[in-house]
Amino acid sequence: MTNAEIKSKLKLASKLMELHGDNPFKIRGYQTAADTISALDIEMSTMQIGEIPKIEGIGKGMAANITQLLERGSFESMDQLLQDTPEGVVEMFKISGFGPKKIAVLWKDGGAENLDDLLLLCQQGKVSKLKGFADKTQDTLMQAVQFTLDCRGFERYANVEPFMINILAAFEKQPGITLFSETGDLRRRMEIIGCLEFLVASDDFEATRKVISSVEGFDENEKLSGPLTWSGTFVKCVIPVKIRFCATAQFYNTLVETTANPKHLHAPIDGDKNLKQVVQEKQYESEEAIYNAAGLSLVVPEMREGEFEIDLAKQNKLPELVEMNDLKGILHNHSTYSDGRHTLRQMAEHCRDLGYEYLGISDHSHTAVYANGLKDFQVKAQQEEITQLNEELAPFKIFSGIESDILNDGSLDYPDDILASFDFIVASVHSGLNMDVTKATNRLLTAIHNPYTTILGHMTGRLILEREGYPVDHKAVIDACAERGVVIEINASPYRLDIDWRWVHYALEKGVMLSINPDAHKMEGYKDMYYGLLAGRKGGLTKEMCLNAMNLEEISKYFEGRKK
Repeated sequence: MTNAEIKSKLKLASKLMELHGDNPFKIRGYQTAADTISALDIEMSTMQIGEIPKIEGIGKGMAANITQLLERGSFESMDQLLQDTPEGVVEMFKISGFGPKKIAVLWKDGGAENLDDLLLLCQQGKVSKLKGFADKTQDTLMQAVQFTLDCRGFERYANVEPFMINILAAFEKQPGITLFSETGDLRRRMEIIGCLEFLVASDDFEATRKVISSVEGFDENEKLSGPLTWSGTFVKCVIPVKIRFCATAQFYNTLVETTANPKHLHAPIDGDKNLKQVVQEKQYESEEAIYNAAGLSLVVPEMREGEFEIDLAKQNKLPELVEMNDLKGILHNHSTYSDGRHTLRQMAEHCRDLGYEYLGISDHSHTAVYANGLKDFQVKAQQEEITQLNEELAPFKIFSGIESDILNDGSLDYPDDILASFDFIVASVHSGLNMDVTKATNRLLTAIHNPYTTILGHMTGRLILEREGYPVDHKAVIDACAERGVVIEINASPYRLDIDWRWVHYALEKGVMLSINPDAHKMEGYKDMYYGLLAGRKGGLTKEMCLNAMNLEEISKYFEGRKK
């Protein structure tokens, strides 16, 4: 069990305790222990049992709980809490904006034991009559419950990618499998996945099916399986697995059909002709041969969405998509100056050691009190340290930035003289998220028109599978960025991926540059650059239109030009 999983279990325990009205000091102990574990640089699973109680913030009792977590995935008091709580009530913790105390009222006073009960309670107008609720709260809750229900059965791509890799490795070892690949949403690298889909070519389906079912970790659901499909689960993966079988000669035809969004397959190519018809005409020896037969350039799997790519493929004008090795620096990162886990030096040296040319540090601004936002004197201290580190680490460079909060009226939360001291500014909304489209759009437009704004951060504030995000007029915001020369962030955190990839192409058409930013709060967070890259590629992002594909000299000139 990883530290992140231990933290999650302790956080869940603290919520369950709060739900049942347990001692607040005891609850705080669990929360403190969870935060302590999150900040560790060593995995607890690698520690000796006797070392755990010695960690500051972890007492003997908590150490015993953690030891049980490592041994069996739970601990005694948590077992009892879960036994005393309906499973559907535990699922209510996923509802954004409603904590354990509110859920306790909905359960104990409202009688809701699951999300479906809760939605019905809202629809009947009964929630507004409960203590601590009102008509507006009821409406907000109903929207949040519906969003949570819509997210059922899905998982973030980043969370299921390791299972995909392990399954593909298992196929590699089976001699009866001639060709194989992931397919469907998984191969298109969608941000959320509901099923791990694979395509396997074999000359003996039954023998291959038996082999797959015998591989450690696979568990077939015979009721859902069919003559040409294997359905079941893979160890620890929370979403189902589906394996399609086909003959070796039919592999590439089936791969194109199963990979693509139906809109891509049925988009007109020449008159009424579409790609699906071409696929069905004969057997092909490669995907490229299929696209060529259709008179198209080969479209990479992640772009096969039916958005804009077919028209470009017909004209042989598909973009050369940005690659990981095109990225020269990492912007929008946090250090211990605000709410990051690692120091400025650690963040810089790790960035350098990964082969990047520069780091853009952008800790939280002073309005973000919850995140240790920087006061004026801290800004000066950090900039002095940056100057010192730049002398020491040259030619690697740290750029001084800030993630400045966009206030309710759209203004940034430092006076102009402070804003002017930074190399670049990421402007982001972090509070007052409950806005209608007019309020949210005007708030962003005001920030975009601020001459100090360099990059617009996580445009909608969404948290994938957790929070829908405030509604914005994407076209109006992108058009304003085009007018003002403001870069739009692709926040690469798998929890955000914001701006949504579906708007990347429009931004590019308008001449707006994008920046793939991990929003890293620790050194390991840099790896999220990969997920931002996938989102950018889905929208057609090229290195020429990616801000942090500029080398050090280019981006230095860019920032200097923006400041002027």
